[in-house]
Amino acid sequence: MTISRLILFFALLLLFCKNDRQAGFIDITRLDSTFVIDVRYATENNFTGEAVYPLAKVALRQTPAESLVAVQRELKSMGLGLKVFDGYRPLSVQKRFWEILPDSRYVADPKIGSRHNRGAAVDVTLVDSTGKELELPTEFDDFSERAHSNAEDCSAIARTNRELLKRVMENHGFKQLKTEWWHFDFTGWESFEIVDIPLDKIR
Repeated sequence: MTISRLILFFALLLLFCKNDRQAGFIDITRLDSTFVIDVRYATENNFTGEAVYPLAKVALRQTPAESLVAVQRELKSMGLGLKVFDGYRPLSVQKRFWEILPDSRYVADPKIGSRHNRGAAVDVTLVDSTGKELELPTEFDDFSERAHSNAEDCSAIARTNRELLKRVMENHGFKQLKTEWWHFDFTGWESFEIVDIPLDKIR
């Protein structure tokens, strides 16, 4: 095989691998259009004070995405649903977050990577049938101990809703993060690689 053919072969191989990784992600609204989407990082309404996503899209790996649809289905049977704040997060955005808040309790060090960077974590809350948020202990991205999954400094209603969210998410393979009641990692997140695919490249 000539050098030029070798170069072409490896170029095609790299392109195939890139497309294969992208094929592993999906916009969750393609699976279920009833999710309420509120991507704060596509607006200035987040802890950075600036829009760090080019568009309001929530993407996940295929298996976590299908499991989230199962969560939505169970909640619908109760007259409830999910509002989704974030899913897959490009590694370049994670680096930006770390520059602003280098605290591993709330932001993963990009040298290690976040479950979000793998497309295997999601930030959610509960809504009623009209899309109105239910009472939870804090707002999304509240970096205080009140946001911890076992915090008692909240109303009984907020605790009940937090436990309901946790139970239904766990029924479908997600585990709640101790320091953020809204953050859930999908079981087996370790099997997904960290990537930096732009959100606007995912369909």
